[in-house]
Amino acid sequence: MGTPTDTVKEDEIVSWRRYEDGDHKLDSYREQIFDADHTHKCPTYVHQTPPCQGSCPSGEDIRGWLNIVRGIEKPAPGTTWQEYAFRRSTQANPFPSIMGRVCPAPCEDGCNRNEVDDRVGINAVEQYIGDSALKNNLQFKAAVETGKKVAIIGGGPCGLAAAYQLRLRGHAATVFDDHEDLGGMMRYGIPGYRTPRDVLGGEIQRIVDMGVELRMNTRVGTDVALADIQKEFDAVLFAIGAQSGRNLPVPGSDATNCISGVAFLSAFNHGRLKAVSGRVIVVGGGDTSIDVASVARRLGQITNIAEKDRPENIVLGFTAHDVVDIARREGAEVLLMSRQPLGKMNAAKREVDDALHEGVQIRGSLQPVEVIKDPATGRAKALRVVELKYEGTTITPIPGTEQDIECDLIVSAIGQGGDFRGLEEYNNGKGLMTADKFYQVPNKPGVFVAGDIVRPHLLTTVIGQASVAVESIDHYLKHAELVKRPKVDVHHFDLLQKLHEQGLEPKPFESDKAEDLRETDRGLRGTDHQAFAVHNYEDRSAHSIIPAKDLFLGHFGFVQRNKRGETVPDAKEVLGHFEERLHALSEAETVAEAKRCMSCGMCFECDNCVIYCPQEAVKRTAKKESTMGRYVYTDYSRCIGCHICADVCPTGYIKMGLGE
Repeated sequence: MGTPTDTVKEDEIVSWRRYEDGDHKLDSYREQIFDADHTHKCPTYVHQTPPCQGSCPSGEDIRGWLNIVRGIEKPAPGTTWQEYAFRRSTQANPFPSIMGRVCPAPCEDGCNRNEVDDRVGINAVEQYIGDSALKNNLQFKAAVETGKKVAIIGGGPCGLAAAYQLRLRGHAATVFDDHEDLGGMMRYGIPGYRTPRDVLGGEIQRIVDMGVELRMNTRVGTDVALADIQKEFDAVLFAIGAQSGRNLPVPGSDATNCISGVAFLSAFNHGRLKAVSGRVIVVGGGDTSIDVASVARRLGQITNIAEKDRPENIVLGFTAHDVVDIARREGAEVLLMSRQPLGKMNAAKREVDDALHEGVQIRGSLQPVEVIKDPATGRAKALRVVELKYEGTTITPIPGTEQDIECDLIVSAIGQGGDFRGLEEYNNGKGLMTADKFYQVPNKPGVFVAGDIVRPHLLTTVIGQASVAVESIDHYLKHAELVKRPKVDVHHFDLLQKLHEQGLEPKPFESDKAEDLRETDRGLRGTDHQAFAVHNYEDRSAHSIIPAKDLFLGHFGFVQRNKRGETVPDAKEVLGHFEERLHALSEAETVAEAKRCMSCGMCFECDNCVIYCPQEAVKRTAKKESTMGRYVYTDYSRCIGCHICADVCPTGYIKMGLGE
């Protein structure tokens, strides 16, 4: 079996086998179902969640929109597949263009295709869907107004995603934000060459155009009292993010030129910071630290810099760089150090590789010990570090490995917290806010919280939390009881909704016409030919994720991944290079990549079950009645329970369960 790497070659793929030599015993007596060549069990069609969706923190129906892109699931007449895929994608996440660019794609790590050759390029397809929607000016539509009003404190990805979900339910949403522009960490925490500002602005404006009220440059807790907001609105959602960086927990870290990664990136994205000076040390290991180091390389350094133009003064807002100074800049020396070994850093591998290519020095297994200050100025002149030894879960400093690394700027990117000025009562003592499993603030009726202020994580994570929080708010506004969240808490394919789209929904049940539901002389009863029910279908998507072992992987041949191109500057080219690095796939490449999806847990119309059934019991559904998940049916008067259809089903959609 091949390994999921970018260097897989077709001749390295070993033929896949369902059964290995020696596998002649059944794992369980429950599976000893055969009497000669048949069994009492017959096939049923079981919908399960694929691991890509199970791994997606925002819970997108990834398999769903991939099947739309590849042409298996058809849109209604008059709707393009691009729009249909966009609508399906944005049920969970209203930022497909941005997420297709910056999400580290845990969905791709979970992809079952890794067991065949290489992951499906989910991010690349998502970027195409989002860019196509912007190009064609696709808009969102709010539901009928309910008369309920919700205040959202924070206009970042979490707050905007919550506003979007609220408007889809018809609730009014007002966003309070203390910045001039919306976007939060997407705008002020990620550089523009990763989140192009025209793309970001387009996706934000689409949400605002749903009728979202904005109160910008307004800080709740100081400019306006929270108590006044609670009087005006029916519910409040905190989505303030974690925009306060944490200092290094070592002596001397109060030096003026020791700043946080969040502050550094904010100053750059506001346009104030245009250069650094001397050597820069970035302490971290996550994506924020990579962004800081890469930005510093692009900004370059100015030698013999004036005191007022030192980076820390710019970051703290005391002054701003001018164009004349910038003309004198040259390449900056940037060191990124992490407590983790290089191979175990939290940052996405692609971002680490790009940073190395751009000339960032990266050292792992180093721990800061002390910031060494210049006695005359009080500024940091070096960072004392020690090497670490990893033995299992035990991490110990190695005596005698201490060294001082000279520097002009130290940037700490080791964690974040919230800014609670005027909202001190909500600080849980850890610089964050506490939420229950429904994202309610305990003992604060009508107050909810989601996003990085609960637990700093990925953009896609806070978007998923916003969706759950809005469901809770919706229940609160309707005075409905909150119910237990599903085990697999994502957006699922809905067969009934699909049947409704196609005009194939079940007919109303009429009890006086259901004669054959009653016991007959032969003791038979059933609904298998009734039009008021969906037959032979079980939806386990909210309860189980289908693993690779449940698929027929032998069906899938080696297909090289369609990769996006990248323009990653080298160490000589990086200075002043702020163009976008990723190049989107073409339409043809996007469709080809979507076709690599194995549609785990859902029929993708391969015909294997029809072709291999020896009794001709599995048949295609009549074209006028066929749709996604209803492509084939079983004639149980012919089925002998041989289970061949289940064995040859590539997606694991057929299970031998009917009859138990």
